[in-house]
Amino acid sequence: MIPFPETKEYNPYFDQYIQYIKGKDVLVALSEGVAEVNELVASLTEDQLKSAYAEGKWTIKEVLQHIMDTERIFCNRALRFARNDKTDLPGFEQDDYVPFSGANERNSMELLREYNAIRQATITLFQGFSDEMLARVGVASGNEMSVRALAYIAAGHEKHHVKVINERYL
Repeated sequence: MIPFPETKEYNPYFDQYIQYIKGKDVLVALSEGVAEVNELVASLTEDQLKSAYAEGKWTIKEVLQHIMDTERIFCNRALRFARNDKTDLPGFEQDDYVPFSGANERNSMELLREYNAIRQATITLFQGFSDEMLARVGVASGNEMSVRALAYIAAGHEKHHVKVINERYL
């Protein structure tokens, strides 16, 4: 089990995501997310998946692509920090990614195949880290962040977006 991160291990902004996973095994939460997202996407039509809850908001497909893009970035950070890479890593602007993602032009089953592959890679990555690696800290977006915090952030970030979809889109 990956220990829950201390608040000094991440930027306070990410607490909104980490709290979704408090008291849970993060690897189990990541696995449960697979079933939840697959069930959600499979229950919706292509038109529903291309809909946004308000003008200027992302579609459900774009939200799913955002979850995948962000998870890849968090995993890259986790790998680099676990391997003791001391490079200060840049941030990324999520709103700049979405218009170029092509999410709405993709078939939902294609998106789910990619999502499932990314999630399995995420779980396998974090399972392979030793306790020492999980405790290592690096700098991303000008903030210190531990490897284990990144696991919790990735899982909580998805929970946050699934909650938003359920509350605002459906």
